[in-house]
Amino acid sequence: NYEAIKQQYRPEVPEYFNFARDVLDRWTEVEKEGKKSKNPALWWVDGAGEEVRWSFEELGVLSRKVANVLSDACGLQREDRVILILPRIPEWWLVNVACMRTGTVLIPGTQQLTAKDILHRLQKSKAKCIITDDSVAPAVDSVGAECQSLKFKLLVSEGHREGWLNFKDLLKNAPSDHHCVTTKCQDPMAIYFTSGSTGSPKMAEHSHSSYGIGLTVNGRYWLDLTSSDIFWNTSDTGWAKSAWSSIFSPWIQGACVFVHKMPRFDPSIVFESLSRFPITVFCSPPTAYRMLVQHKLPSYTFKSLRHCVSAGEPINPDVMEGWKAQTGLDIHEGYGQTETVLICGNFKGMKIKPGSMGKPSPGYDVKIIDENSNILPPGKEGDIAIRVKPTRSLFLFTCYADDPEKTEATIRGDFYVTGDRGIMDEEGYFWFVGRADDVINSAGYRIGPFEVESALVEHPAVVESAVVSSPDPIRGEVVKAFVVLTSDYASHDPEKMKKELQDHVKKVTAPYKYPRKMEFVQQLPKTISGKIRRNELRQKEWRK
Repeated sequence: NYEAIKQQYRPEVPEYFNFARDVLDRWTEVEKEGKKSKNPALWWVDGAGEEVRWSFEELGVLSRKVANVLSDACGLQREDRVILILPRIPEWWLVNVACMRTGTVLIPGTQQLTAKDILHRLQKSKAKCIITDDSVAPAVDSVGAECQSLKFKLLVSEGHREGWLNFKDLLKNAPSDHHCVTTKCQDPMAIYFTSGSTGSPKMAEHSHSSYGIGLTVNGRYWLDLTSSDIFWNTSDTGWAKSAWSSIFSPWIQGACVFVHKMPRFDPSIVFESLSRFPITVFCSPPTAYRMLVQHKLPSYTFKSLRHCVSAGEPINPDVMEGWKAQTGLDIHEGYGQTETVLICGNFKGMKIKPGSMGKPSPGYDVKIIDENSNILPPGKEGDIAIRVKPTRSLFLFTCYADDPEKTEATIRGDFYVTGDRGIMDEEGYFWFVGRADDVINSAGYRIGPFEVESALVEHPAVVESAVVSSPDPIRGEVVKAFVVLTSDYASHDPEKMKKELQDHVKKVTAPYKYPRKMEFVQQLPKTISGKIRRNELRQKEWRK
């Protein structure tokens, strides 16, 4: 019951808080007292027969050893910054917890980063230490000389590399006694680079409480986790979503974090794993669910699976219907940002309206506002915003690190402005329209790209699409769609295909929204996190 959730949610925020000490070590005590299910804290599989199953106690012992590596071998001090670029291997979780124990500030990154990306992150963050593996170390070495702040390089590998400390050797020899530093709630805990879908990635700084306490709302009400659950989140380790759903949300609830090494998303591995392992809750981005639905469910049964969620981008209602037809389960969409915890969600027990982001998280006062900070009534499109005055939620990012101007630019009147456009309906459900920069204004009509893209992707010929504005001498701008076709339709006559897709959009949504221009492409430009770079396509159109 959504109203009951709002009434129940009264988080306590103490003056001092450290997630490793106050949550993880507390679960260790519960384990020792025999008051918790036998589920491990972390259950990792590599798909080739190797498994790691750590209890909260084992996680504590090993993370303390890593904390000693950071403090002793590297001599890192509180608030020194540490860049972590590792795939889904157990060491990634150990370093996350060790940084909390030492008060160092973690900066995760994806393995897809290029040498140029790594240079940007090292220089902008002034990180003193980087931890990575053999696949990324050469890129670090190619730019390391340009990074004056970088003092320590740790290699997670069985082998050795000149100029690098070997993480595994140091871990083996490190003592397991470590006294967790005392951190205040608002002390910096981590920095997450934003996805950069609308410009250069920003450094969103989070405190010990913003995620460590703030993500309670995700774990308890959106993911519906308990200490008996086994939860699988497929997010890449380089993004804030991995912090959301592979660390804080499940471990706040004492749930088991299940991890498959899976170097890249593979529907057959997902189907096999959901069938073979007793996974109860599953989280994946919309593109992954689309791949699963298109792949068609083989003859597997998911005996344990009871709850599915999605976030990262809006999920198409067509995909939700396909997933439910195959599994009998709804997909509970959630909406948030690197800078926040869950802003809106389809919480367990709520009526789901396909295409809606659900209702506001009880942790925030969420409104739709206009350019003058006035709250708009239901049915009116505006900016999705969170009230921060007179009291700013402690569950928002602290700032864009080292960039007060960009931090200040997020505030309008009494609100933090997300940069996304949306509508609230009469029942209080929120609907995503698009990034503020992506909304198209054609002959006085405002058109959000998501609705047009959703309509296009319902056609069997379309794998994915991106919709942007394109200049027009009469209407000012019109809708243009960049479309990736399936292999079955790629050889069809382009003009006939264009007409068929235009007619399809006119039937599925309001006729004025149909794409007057269309271009068939092999692939769409995307950020490293997989989000479509519509601004890049739009800029090309307007430069023509």
